[in-house]
Amino acid sequence: MQLPRLLSPLDIGPVRIANRIVSSGHDTVMAEDGMPGERLIAYHEARAAGGTGLIVVQVAGVHPSAKYTTHVLMADDDACIPRFARLAETVHRHGTRIFQQLFHDGRELMESEDGTLPVALAPSAVPNERFHVMPRAMSVAEIHEMVRCYGDAARRMREAGFDGVEVVASHGYLPAQFLSPRTNLRTDEYGGDLDGRSRFLREVIDAVRAAAGPGLAVGVRISVGEESPDGLTRDDSLQALELVGPTVDYVSVVQGTSATLAGSDHIVPPMTFAPGYTAAASRAAKQVVDCPVIVAGRINQPQDAELILGRGDADATVMTRALICDPEMPRKAEAGRLEEIRACIGCNQACIGHFHAGYPISCIQHPETGRELAYGIRRRAASPRDVLVVGGGPGGLKAAAVAAERGHRVVLVERERRLGGQVRLAQEVPGRAEFGGAITNLAGEAERAGVTLMLGTTADAALVDELDPDVVVVATGALPRVPELETADDPVVLTAWDVLSGRDVPSGHVVVADWRADWNGLGAALALSLRGHRVTLCVTGYHAGQRLQQYVRDAMIAEAVRRKVAILPLVRVIGADADSAYFQHVLTDEPVILDDVAALVLAQGHSSVDALLRELQDDGRREVHGIGDCLAPRTVEEAVLEGLRAATTI
Repeated sequence: MQLPRLLSPLDIGPVRIANRIVSSGHDTVMAEDGMPGERLIAYHEARAAGGTGLIVVQVAGVHPSAKYTTHVLMADDDACIPRFARLAETVHRHGTRIFQQLFHDGRELMESEDGTLPVALAPSAVPNERFHVMPRAMSVAEIHEMVRCYGDAARRMREAGFDGVEVVASHGYLPAQFLSPRTNLRTDEYGGDLDGRSRFLREVIDAVRAAAGPGLAVGVRISVGEESPDGLTRDDSLQALELVGPTVDYVSVVQGTSATLAGSDHIVPPMTFAPGYTAAASRAAKQVVDCPVIVAGRINQPQDAELILGRGDADATVMTRALICDPEMPRKAEAGRLEEIRACIGCNQACIGHFHAGYPISCIQHPETGRELAYGIRRRAASPRDVLVVGGGPGGLKAAAVAAERGHRVVLVERERRLGGQVRLAQEVPGRAEFGGAITNLAGEAERAGVTLMLGTTADAALVDELDPDVVVVATGALPRVPELETADDPVVLTAWDVLSGRDVPSGHVVVADWRADWNGLGAALALSLRGHRVTLCVTGYHAGQRLQQYVRDAMIAEAVRRKVAILPLVRVIGADADSAYFQHVLTDEPVILDDVAALVLAQGHSSVDALLRELQDDGRREVHGIGDCLAPRTVEEAVLEGLRAATTI
C-alpha cells in the first residue's frame, strides 16, 4: 500500500472511520431555511461515495443568536431533526461516518436577515476588528442558557443518527472568546485565570457529552495559535487543551481567527501558505492530549497527508478543499491512481470565495462541485458525434474532456505549442506558481478521455471545413485590452502580459495602471518589484486586489507592502509621455500626475478573440458553442463551467 497510514482505519472514541481523510466543517451556502436540503445532501453524498472516511458537517447554530450569516445551518429546534437525519442516512449508505459541528459565533457576525445590526453576544464588550462589531457582555443567566443550548443541539444530532459532534472553539468564535485573556475581561467565575476562562468551554463539553450519550464521539476544534494580537497564543491554546483534553474523544487543530484580516487568512489559507504548515501546531497538541488529533492546513495531496501522519504529527488529516476539487480523491488514492487526482491549487476563488459572496461553493477546476444535482452523473451521449474544440485553455480543455468522456470523438486545436492559455501567465505571478496545476489537471483529464490534440495549429474556417466536425466549441480566449491614451514623446507602454511573460522593462520607476483590480495588475506590480523596479500601482477601484478573494488579496497586498510597492487607489489612466503618467481621480475628475516614470504598464482588462466564433455562427452549417473569454472576458471559473455546460448538451 502506497499510503499505509492515510488509508488505515482510526478509532475516534466509540466510532471507527475507514481511513484518515477528513472533510472538515465548511460553510457551503447550501442550507435551505437553516436545514440540510437536496443540494447539500447531494454535495456530501458525492464525497462519501468518493471514499472519504469522515465528513464533519458545517457549523450549525445552537441558539437563535448564532445566525452569523443568513445561510447558516441551525440546530436550535427539534424541527431540524428529520432533515439532518436524511443527510446522515445518505452519507452512511457509503460507509462514511458523519459528525456535526455545534457553533456559536459570539461577536463574529458577518451579516443579518434584513440589513440591520443584531446584538452580538460575547464574554466581554471587546470589539471585533475585521467586522467592526461591538458585542454586549453576556450575563451569567445567558451563559447558562447557552450551555443548555449546546446540549440540546447535541441531543438533536443523536436523534438524527449522527456519529459524533464537534464543539467549535476555533477561529475566535464564542468559546475561544471566553478562553482568551484579551477578549474575556470578566471578573466573575467565567473570567480571570485559565480555570475561569475555560469554564464555559468545559461546561459546554460536559453538556454535549451528557446529551450525546455513549454512542457518539465528542470532539473540540481549536486554533493552536490565533495569529492575532487579541487572540489566543499557542501556549494559551495548549494550556486549555490540557484541561479539556481528557473530556473529549478527539481534538481538531487549526490556526487563525475570524477576528482580524491577517488571522482570518488561516481559515482557508491560499497557495502562498506551505502545504501542511500547521503540522507543528498539531504536533504540539499531541504532546498534551491522549486522544486522536486531526489537523487542517492546506493539505491538498495524499502524499502530503501521509508524511504528516508518518511523522506522528497528527492522527488524521483534513483535506476539505482537496475533496471539493476531487470528490473521488480517496478512491483514487486507494487504487494507487495518484496521478489521476485533480489537485487543489489553493486559489480560493469558487470555494471560500463563493461563500464570502453569498453563493453556493464550487471549484474552478471542477464546477460539478456544488452542482451535483445537475452534473453529478456523467451521462453517455445517445449518438457519438465528431466534436472540434478550438482553444487549449482551461475552458477548451474542460469541454474536450467532458465531451470525450461522454463518448464523442473529440479533436482539440491550439494555436500555441503548449496548452494553458492565460493560466500560463497567471502562474508567473510571484507566489502563484501552483495555479499552473489547473492546466496539468485539465490536460490530464483530456488525455485520459482520449482527446486528440493538434498543437501549434491555427484554426480558421478553412480548417474547420477540412476537419468537418458535427459540433464546434470555440474557446479562443482574449487578448490584453489597450485603451486609447493621450501620449506624447514616445512613452514606453507595455501590458501586464508583457511583464509576466518576461519582456524587458526599462530600469527605474514603473507605473502599473490597474483597471480590473484583480491578479493582473497586482501580479505585474509584484513581478516588477522583484526585478528591482520602484513600482507604483494605480488602481481604478477602492484598493488593489478588490476583485480577489479576501485571503488571496491579503497575501498579495502584504507582499506588495513588504516589497515597498506604492498603491494609489481611485484613479483611471488617461495618458503618458516620455517620463510621466497621467491619471484622473474617479470621484473628483481631478488630474493625478506621476513623474519620473520609465514605463507605463497597462492592466486594463481584455478584449475577446471572437472572429472565428462570429464567422461560424454566421455560416450556420454546424452546431457552434462559444465559451469563456471569447464570449466576454471573465475568469477561469466561467470558462471551465461553460466548457462543462457546452459538453453536457452535445
